[in-house]
Amino acid sequence: MLVTDKKLFIKGLLLLISFAVVFMLIFSPIFPGGVNGLHFSDDLFNKLSKGSSYFIPEVAKDVKAFDGKQINVEVKFKSADETKMAQTLITKAGGKAEPKGDSLAVSGDLGAMLAKVLEGADELYKDQDAQISAFYGMDGKKAMKGWWTTLNTMIKPLQKIKMIDEANILNTVNQKAIEPAYNFYGIPAESIMTKIPTVTGLLIFYVIYTMWYGYGIFDIFNGIGMSMSKSKIKKEA
Repeated sequence: MLVTDKKLFIKGLLLLISFAVVFMLIFSPIFPGGVNGLHFSDDLFNKLSKGSSYFIPEVAKDVKAFDGKQINVEVKFKSADETKMAQTLITKAGGKAEPKGDSLAVSGDLGAMLAKVLEGADELYKDQDAQISAFYGMDGKKAMKGWWTTLNTMIKPLQKIKMIDEANILNTVNQKAIEPAYNFYGIPAESIMTKIPTVTGLLIFYVIYTMWYGYGIFDIFNGIGMSMSKSKIKKEA
């Protein structure tokens, strides 16, 4: 390898060496809580994501519009276990779920049932799963996963009998209440407003660190006489 610009080559080499040193530090358990940088940033952004995913109060307002709305629909589940789980959950929430062939005949006040679902989702979101477990007689996360499956399976049967609004509210409850509660269970919620300096610092570091590596490679290649330039096209007379 022929070095044509020693000063530029050394500069690039030092940039890459220092990049590697910082890289090793990032993966060392020197950050708060005795974790490495990757786990620290991942944990931080998970907390911030949970803090910005609390939609249950607004979903509750949408559900309120269905108070007293009676549904009567036949729902076929994929397995006997799902059928049994749905029957247990719906009954606990004040509805009726009676076997009808290989399906369940589900009926009851949709608003009242969904209000109970939201109550459980809210408790799970706030890591108060003991209350859900006591009410349903099973693990809190298992109960809410069961509700997700139950509501999701009910959507198409409701659409078939032209209860579109009712099907849509089930989807909303799943996406904006049950999913965030289940996925973020056990993670403390943080507001972005309390972490602005930390988040800003991480984003600035990410940009600088990316450029750091790029300039290191760029200088090394220039130092050995390899550079990128726009080719000139000669025009024939």
